Amino acid sequence: MRLIECKEVTLGYQGIAVTAPISFHVNKGDYLCVVGENGSGKTTLIKTLLGLIQPLSGEIQWNEGCEKRSLGYLPQLSESESDFPATAEEIIFSGLRKRSRLSFRIGREERKRAEEQAKRLGATNLLKKSFSTLSGGQQRRVLLARALCAGEEILLLDEPTAGLDPEATEELYSVIEELNRREGVTVLMITHDLAAVRRFATSILHMGEEFGFFADAEAYFLDGNKGGESHE
Repeated sequence: MRLIECKEVTLGYQGIAVTAPISFHVNKGDYLCVVGENGSGKTTLIKTLLGLIQPLSGEIQWNEGCEKRSLGYLPQLSESESDFPATAEEIIFSGLRKRSRLSFRIGREERKRAEEQAKRLGATNLLKKSFSTLSGGQQRRVLLARALCAGEEILLLDEPTAGLDPEATEELYSVIEELNRREGVTVLMITHDLAAVRRFATSILHMGEEFGFFADAEAYFLDGNKGGESHE
């Protein structure tokens, strides 16, 4: 089932384009990897899907029943954010605010949902710990739990392993793969890690100022990453 379809979408700010028109789609259960040089508009794409900015042109279609509230978002983690003065539990709770249309209050159901997501990611033992004292890999697990509380149909991951050591990187990739392959969570991941793209991607969107190239993973690597136009 197709969840999102972007048709000739141009991204940018204040009328200035940062991408060529791109066309791609996301099906339920996909593991879509978004690649490209720095400044090619990858994070801008995520901001657009989250509704934080509007596309300059083109159309984004959402499948009926799939909307922005279905999205869980794991942003890049800055050093200042990693020192945030809160417990892991409080961080996870913050993901529930997105789902609440009214004033937010942590009740029994909200607490149960947060604990379920922490258990899902093997982070139950981290709940009462200060977020700033956790390792980089543990912090990403907590933030993934927060993202799943916000929306567990589609995960938007912006370079989720940036700054992690190889062991923590592998552990996080395993968690994401488990969510995708075994639980059917759709993943859209920005990454510079082409080895991970080869391992996990079902489809790939290559972004750039002059062209966008979208294909399934096999076709992308067969074409030698040289596509000069968008493909569907």
